Amino acid sequence: MGVYFNPGNESFTQARNSMIYVDKTALLEQLNKRLSTENKCIAVSHARRFGKSHAAGMIDAYYSRGCDSTKLFEDTKIAEDADFKKYLNKYNVIHLDISSFWDDFKDNIVEKIQEYILDELKEVFKEGIDYSKKIQCNSYVDL
Repeated sequence: MGVYFNPGNESFTQARNSMIYVDKTALLEQLNKRLSTENKCIAVSHARRFGKSHAAGMIDAYYSRGCDSTKLFEDTKIAEDADFKKYLNKYNVIHLDISSFWDDFKDNIVEKIQEYILDELKEVFKEGIDYSKKIQCNSYVDL
Protein backbone atom coordinates (compact mmCIF):
# COMPACT_ATOMS: atom_id res chain seq x y z
CA MET A 1 0.00 0.00 0.00
CA GLY A 2 2.22 2.83 1.25
CA VAL A 3 5.91 3.46 1.55
CA TYR A 4 5.78 3.96 5.32
CA PHE A 5 2.21 3.10 6.33
CA ASN A 6 1.08 -0.48 5.68
CA PRO A 7 3.92 -1.45 3.36
CA GLY A 8 3.51 -4.42 1.05
CA ASN A 9 5.38 -7.73 1.11
CA GLU A 10 7.81 -7.06 -1.76
CA SER A 11 10.91 -7.04 0.45
CA PHE A 12 10.14 -10.41 2.03
CA THR A 13 9.05 -11.86 -1.31
CA GLN A 14 12.46 -10.95 -2.71
CA ALA A 15 14.18 -12.57 0.30
CA ARG A 16 12.10 -15.75 -0.10
CA ASN A 17 12.97 -15.92 -3.79
CA SER A 18 16.72 -15.63 -3.14
CA MET A 19 19.03 -18.59 -3.60
CA ILE A 20 20.09 -18.37 0.03
CA TYR A 21 17.09 -18.05 2.34
CA VAL A 22 17.01 -19.02 6.01
CA ASP A 23 13.58 -19.29 7.63
CA LYS A 24 13.57 -17.00 10.66
CA THR A 25 9.80 -16.70 10.88
CA ALA A 26 9.81 -18.23 14.37
CA LEU A 27 10.75 -14.70 15.46
CA LEU A 28 7.16 -13.73 14.65
CA GLU A 29 5.89 -16.08 17.39
CA GLN A 30 7.87 -14.01 19.89
CA LEU A 31 6.50 -10.77 18.49
CA ASN A 32 2.93 -12.14 18.61
CA LYS A 33 3.34 -12.60 22.37
CA ARG A 34 3.92 -8.83 22.70
CA LEU A 35 0.70 -7.82 20.95
CA SER A 36 -1.90 -6.26 23.24
CA THR A 37 0.76 -5.65 25.90
CA GLU A 38 2.63 -2.53 26.97
CA ASN A 39 5.61 -3.77 24.92
CA LYS A 40 3.83 -3.83 21.55
CA CYS A 41 5.91 -1.18 19.74
CA ILE A 42 8.86 -2.74 17.96
CA ALA A 43 12.00 -1.08 16.62
CA VAL A 44 14.43 -3.28 14.73
CA SER A 45 17.96 -2.07 15.45
CA HIS A 46 21.41 -3.64 15.49
CA ALA A 47 24.87 -3.22 14.04
CA ARG A 48 25.45 -3.29 10.30
CA ARG A 49 25.05 -6.57 8.41
CA PHE A 50 22.89 -8.32 11.06
CA GLY A 51 19.77 -8.84 8.94
CA LYS A 52 17.68 -5.88 10.07
CA SER A 53 16.21 -5.28 6.62
CA HIS A 54 15.37 -8.97 6.26
CA ALA A 55 13.65 -9.03 9.67
CA ALA A 56 11.80 -5.76 8.99
CA GLY A 57 10.60 -7.01 5.59
CA MET A 58 9.36 -10.22 7.19
CA ILE A 59 7.54 -8.27 9.92
CA ASP A 60 5.95 -5.97 7.32
CA ALA A 61 4.82 -8.89 5.18
CA TYR A 62 3.31 -10.78 8.12
CA TYR A 63 1.48 -8.01 9.96
CA SER A 64 0.74 -5.30 7.38
CA ARG A 65 -2.82 -4.75 6.17
CA GLY A 66 -1.24 -3.43 2.98
CA CYS A 67 -0.89 -6.90 1.43
CA ASP A 68 -2.03 -10.53 1.46
CA SER A 69 0.90 -12.75 2.47
CA THR A 70 -0.92 -16.04 2.96
CA LYS A 71 0.96 -17.91 0.23
CA LEU A 72 4.28 -16.28 1.10
CA PHE A 73 4.23 -17.77 4.62
CA GLU A 74 2.39 -21.06 3.99
CA ASP A 75 5.50 -23.28 4.14
CA THR A 76 7.38 -21.47 6.93
CA LYS A 77 7.88 -22.15 10.63
CA ILE A 78 5.32 -19.52 11.66
CA ALA A 79 2.65 -21.29 9.58
CA GLU A 80 2.89 -24.22 12.03
CA ASP A 81 1.94 -21.96 14.94
CA ALA A 82 -1.67 -22.22 16.13
CA ASP A 83 -2.06 -18.41 16.00
CA PHE A 84 -0.56 -18.03 12.51
CA LYS A 85 -3.72 -16.78 10.77
CA LYS A 86 -4.91 -14.83 13.81
CA TYR A 87 -2.26 -12.14 13.23
CA LEU A 88 -1.53 -12.48 9.50
CA ASN A 89 -2.08 -9.13 7.72
CA LYS A 90 -4.32 -7.81 10.49
CA TYR A 91 -2.44 -4.70 11.68
CA ASN A 92 -1.57 -1.21 10.61
CA VAL A 93 2.22 -1.09 10.30
CA ILE A 94 4.54 1.90 10.11
CA HIS A 95 7.92 1.01 8.59
CA LEU A 96 10.73 3.53 9.00
CA ASP A 97 14.31 3.18 7.85
CA ILE A 98 15.95 6.06 9.68
CA SER A 99 19.05 5.88 7.49
CA SER A 100 16.91 6.81 4.48
CA PHE A 101 16.11 10.14 6.19
CA TRP A 102 19.54 10.79 7.68
CA ASP A 103 21.43 12.02 4.61
CA ASP A 104 18.79 14.54 3.52
CA PHE A 105 17.28 15.63 6.83
CA LYS A 106 19.93 15.49 9.60
CA ASP A 107 18.94 18.86 11.01
CA ASN A 108 15.19 18.21 11.19
CA ILE A 109 14.89 14.43 10.96
CA VAL A 110 12.05 14.03 13.49
CA GLU A 111 9.92 16.69 11.82
CA LYS A 112 10.50 15.15 8.37
CA ILE A 113 9.62 11.64 9.57
CA GLN A 114 6.40 12.96 11.10
CA GLU A 115 5.61 14.89 7.91
CA TYR A 116 6.08 11.86 5.64
CA ILE A 117 4.06 9.56 7.89
CA LEU A 118 1.25 12.09 8.30
CA ASP A 119 1.11 12.59 4.52
CA GLU A 120 0.45 8.87 4.06
CA LEU A 121 -2.05 8.75 6.92
CA LYS A 122 -3.96 11.68 5.45
CA GLU A 123 -4.05 9.93 2.09
CA VAL A 124 -5.52 6.77 3.64
CA PHE A 125 -7.80 8.12 6.37
CA LYS A 126 -8.69 11.55 4.93
CA GLU A 127 -10.38 13.48 7.74
CA GLY A 128 -10.89 10.53 10.10
CA ILE A 129 -7.89 11.33 12.35
CA ASP A 130 -6.96 14.24 14.62
CA TYR A 131 -3.58 15.13 13.10
CA SER A 132 -2.79 17.66 15.83
CA LYS A 133 -1.88 14.86 18.27
CA LYS A 134 1.73 13.73 18.50
CA ILE A 135 2.97 10.39 17.17
CA GLN A 136 4.49 8.39 20.00
CA CYS A 137 5.64 4.93 20.96
CA ASN A 138 7.01 4.14 24.39
CA SER A 139 9.14 1.03 23.90
CA TYR A 140 11.27 -0.88 21.42
CA VAL A 141 13.00 -4.20 21.00
CA ASP A 142 16.60 -4.55 19.89
CA LEU A 143 16.75 -7.52 17.48
